[in-house]
Amino acid sequence: MDTFFRTRRRATALTALTALSALALGAAGAGPTAAWGVDSDPDGGRTVERFDEDALTQVVKVSARTPKERTAVSALGLDVTEAGDRSGVEVVLHGARDAKVLRDAGYTWDVVVKDLEALRARNARKDRQYAARVRTSPLPSGQDHYRTLADYNRELRQLAATYPHRVSLIRLENKSRQGRTVHGIEVTRHVRRTDDGKPVFLMMGAHHAREWPSSEHTLEFAYDLLENDRFDRRATQIVKRGRTIFVPVVNVDGFDISRSAAPLGDFSTVDYEMKRKNCDTSLFTPERYLGGTCADNPAGRLRGTDLNRNYPGFWGGPGASSSWSSDTYRGDGPGSEPEVDSVRTLISERQVTGLITNHTYSTLVLRPPSLASTGLAPDEDKYQALGAMMTDANNYTNWASYQLYDTSGSVEDWSYWNTGGFGFTFEIGDQGFHPTYKDAVVAEYLGLPPAAGARQGGNREAYYRFARANLDQRYHATITGKAPANRELSLYKQFTSLTSPIVVGNDPRVTTDPLGYTDVLTSSYASTGGGFSWAVNPSTRPAVAGRGGREPQAPAQPSIALTNPAGIPAERESEQAQFEIVGLPEYDNGTASVSVGWPGESGDEAVDWDVSILNADGEVVSQAASLANPEVAVLIDPVPGVYTVVVGNYAGGSAQTDWSGEVTFAQPTPPVMTGVKEAWMLSCTKRNGDVLATQDVVVDRGESIDVGNACRQAKP
Repeated sequence: MDTFFRTRRRATALTALTALSALALGAAGAGPTAAWGVDSDPDGGRTVERFDEDALTQVVKVSARTPKERTAVSALGLDVTEAGDRSGVEVVLHGARDAKVLRDAGYTWDVVVKDLEALRARNARKDRQYAARVRTSPLPSGQDHYRTLADYNRELRQLAATYPHRVSLIRLENKSRQGRTVHGIEVTRHVRRTDDGKPVFLMMGAHHAREWPSSEHTLEFAYDLLENDRFDRRATQIVKRGRTIFVPVVNVDGFDISRSAAPLGDFSTVDYEMKRKNCDTSLFTPERYLGGTCADNPAGRLRGTDLNRNYPGFWGGPGASSSWSSDTYRGDGPGSEPEVDSVRTLISERQVTGLITNHTYSTLVLRPPSLASTGLAPDEDKYQALGAMMTDANNYTNWASYQLYDTSGSVEDWSYWNTGGFGFTFEIGDQGFHPTYKDAVVAEYLGLPPAAGARQGGNREAYYRFARANLDQRYHATITGKAPANRELSLYKQFTSLTSPIVVGNDPRVTTDPLGYTDVLTSSYASTGGGFSWAVNPSTRPAVAGRGGREPQAPAQPSIALTNPAGIPAERESEQAQFEIVGLPEYDNGTASVSVGWPGESGDEAVDWDVSILNADGEVVSQAASLANPEVAVLIDPVPGVYTVVVGNYAGGSAQTDWSGEVTFAQPTPPVMTGVKEAWMLSCTKRNGDVLATQDVVVDRGESIDVGNACRQAKP
């Protein structure tokens, strides 16, 4: 990419830094506090904590039954994992102070792992035993233990040497903050001809340093394709007709520290095995935490930026922290990190039509949007179907990302909305960040017990299905035509987008104006003479195409008044009411909102009623438990049937402050398509750079456009 545009990206980040500097230094909310005391910071805000050696580190599942509640949990400044479902989200509690943060916020939880340090020691022992016992695992590579960064780099070089006509070693554009190269490989027939027009599938691992299985799965699929090419029809199709790029470790600095650190076993901020972020040092870091190296410094593992909160698409919104020491720190500006800029450049220059970014843990396959406020993707039907195709193999949950909780600044959210390529996040397994290799890698990849996808194919089968779908013209666009030999065709587009309104501190209601950032999409095709076919992304970006939805098939159901039973339940006790949802053909309900209110002001802690909604099977399907008055619990696309509303007297409920409620319904939101059409600028040039012809090309997803002789200038 042109140096000018790379400079523009960095300048945008610095503009963001300048705009936020006065606010961010006073923002509350550092990283996990819990088993740590908090010193006052002369620059404002909370600081790195001091460890309580008597505290146990636990994993708990916090009861949070709606995306809104799970997003609120993620904003508490705790070590929130990606492990979650409709009942709640898992949080690492680093001692009693973290538990107090949850308790003071009104949350309850169940203990999933009582002693995380003891579990880590048991898993490490089991890994040693497994490696000694099997010597060679059933994985495509035969690997039997977690790799180091040096292992990955060595094996990538070995694959390139072993398969010289099908594997090419690549280096991403920027070095990391510590000067490391981010390595990857490309896999296809005639691999060195990178401008051959094949659909491109990008698979990545370890945006987050501590998520070791994510890198293992990425590299194993590379071995899988190469070993099965010419022997397995699917592998042959993918290698011959597509181009697959593998980047096992995006966060090379953080991963190297996490993987090579001597574990202390206390999961403190100086136990670097649990490092999540890269090795950047924020300009907002207080001076006393600036010394040392990334692997040995006063702030421990809390220095750095969460790379998967730093992509400029929707950067600065909910689900990412403004505090330099948080595990989800978004960075000093949109796209400010060199690793993020490298991935953006790769995607922008290679027409990546599909990507999977691997993470741990939660047995989820996630798709955009990552923020509920964005609205459904205009390709929601295709997106949901692709997710279902993969989750049928690994038995994971197929969700839009916001259904777990809001996040901003993730890679697939930026790449989908701005380039049009489909992107998914895999949250691998359900047993933590460093479970046994046998379970988290061997079983999850191959679909063996105890993996969720046991006997269904596992992640291996899911990857194969998506890689084949990426070859399908229905999921991208195609430009065909003719061009003489020794001519280069290029596609170009430049545009400016806005980040989210930028959250200040921990309150998502306090924001500053969004910032602008520039993307340049450019790619090339080398003509060998005659006809050509070029797999590209749609010319109209999804960000401007519109939003998804569903056309109503009937009116919404009339509202229903809830019947309040006689009497008042005691504090921390509850009572119930019922209502029925009627579906098609009589009514088509996109949402059902249960509103429970009482005399008094919103936010009054003295009087508080909470609401849960149970379906016919007794499962909690929605919940509202804040200090709001009224409390509103929402069901999205509700299933017809009888529901029970459980109203709890959390505090102060009496005859004078008794509740009343109703259920209101709304039709589904229809899709909103703008009708805006964008064009690719297609150019044909000689080898010396002389431009022979240019034309605008408008092409939609699933469409094929014949441009004729691309090197003949049309008459005006």
